[in-house]
Amino acid sequence: MRADTSILSADARIALATEGLTKAWGGFVANSDVNFSLRVGARHALIGPNGAGKTTFINMLTGVLSPTSGRVLLSGEDVTNDPQEKRVRKGIARTFQINNLFPALTVLESVLLAILERRNEAGHWFRPLRTHVAELEEALDLISKLGLEAQAGEEVHTLAYGKQRLVEIALALATRPRILLLDEPAAGIPAGDSSEVFSVISKLPSEISILFIEHDMDLVRRFSECITVLVGGKILTQGTPDDVMSDPRVREVYLGGGGHG
Repeated sequence: MRADTSILSADARIALATEGLTKAWGGFVANSDVNFSLRVGARHALIGPNGAGKTTFINMLTGVLSPTSGRVLLSGEDVTNDPQEKRVRKGIARTFQINNLFPALTVLESVLLAILERRNEAGHWFRPLRTHVAELEEALDLISKLGLEAQAGEEVHTLAYGKQRLVEIALALATRPRILLLDEPAAGIPAGDSSEVFSVISKLPSEISILFIEHDMDLVRRFSECITVLVGGKILTQGTPDDVMSDPRVREVYLGGGGHG
């Protein structure tokens, strides 16, 4: 399904879009001519079988990988050649399949450090906490939004895995993003805890546009308003959860031999 991206990229309601995004290594094509749009404030799921190219696609959105061809547009601005750090400053934040945390720091210390990094003041980290009044207030507010008040003083490595994922999301939010990209936020989390993680995600401010990769189709149906299906590095279809889940091609991918991934 090919979108008219000449219209999408100029549409103020589109937070992030790609035009013909392609990534190839030699003869292997991970993503091919992907035309995608993420609406402002959307809760958008990216699904597909193993090897579909989902993480590669996210890596190109964030600048971890450079595309072979095509463009990445942030609110209509071409950021294809911007490095990862510049995209973060422009409002793109991301979490990973594997936790990327400071295990020996407390939750509060971790979030505070992320805020100081955003302000280019990480070198002030070792000053007394009382000198970071505004940053402390911001950190405590983020911790509250993620439901981590009871764990604020605990070292990250002591937390249950689901709580660690919430800390990682807090670190991403500390960059004050317009767009939050979540790569399997429920990976490795027991089923009961994964619902809690997504419940917290669903309550994040509506002005933040969220694109998430997820395997659990029940979570996808409950917490997304739009789904894009990648198969073989290309968009197979996209639409509302009901439309996508009832598409016979999607059913064939998930029930006819395609594994989740």
